[in-house]
Amino acid sequence: MPVHRTLAAAAGAAALALSLAAAGGCRARPAAGPGPSPAAPAPSSPAPGAPAAAAARTPAGGGAAAYRYVFPVGGRATYARTHHDYPAADIMAPCGAAALSPVDGTVLEVSRVDRYRPSVDDGATRGGLSVAIRGADGVRYYGSHYRRVDAAVVAGRPVRAGQRIADVGDTGLAGACHVHFGLSPACAGTGDWWVRRGVLWPAGYLDAWRRGEPRSPAAAVRAWQSAHGCPARPRDLPATPPAGR
Repeated sequence: MPVHRTLAAAAGAAALALSLAAAGGCRARPAAGPGPSPAAPAPSSPAPGAPAAAAARTPAGGGAAAYRYVFPVGGRATYARTHHDYPAADIMAPCGAAALSPVDGTVLEVSRVDRYRPSVDDGATRGGLSVAIRGADGVRYYGSHYRRVDAAVVAGRPVRAGQRIADVGDTGLAGACHVHFGLSPACAGTGDWWVRRGVLWPAGYLDAWRRGEPRSPAAAVRAWQSAHGCPARPRDLPATPPAGR
């Protein structure tokens, strides 16, 4: 072949290669392996002091809670680790001190009138003025002996952790101003005062909430209900466990 034809053919091939590279050179590169997955965005933090979102859930196994818990009395208060004949806590505080909702939840029942009569000593009225709340964690929280219940606290309405629900008092069977505080499964929701008054010792949870730790009673309450159900009568209750358990 003549030299000039050879040079022309080579020049043409080079031009064609450059044209193909310009048009689709990216396709000629080896395919890259899959890149790292983008990191998930960090969840937004609630504003300081804001309650946890209602969708939050307490992790299985009773570990650190996703709910916000608040000590149920504002200001100065003391409480014993024992109670007389069933698990509960008497939180001693000045008359008129703020009684607070310990958790986000819904009001189950409210007693605004002191119907207790010593001559009858009916367990259903011993608490005087009282409020029962079904927490977002499924636990029923009961407080009683209030002097006054806030007008916004109505059965079926929501409450927020830390919301003032009542004033500490001495209504019902009480010798001094305090809050009777009980933890129980919701069970019937209303009317079952022998369960509502308390089935677990609260002192350990009160200790944690006072320190600002969100320790949840939900797993312990579920375990109690799994073992004992919802007793239909006071005499069906199991024996009181030793304090501190």
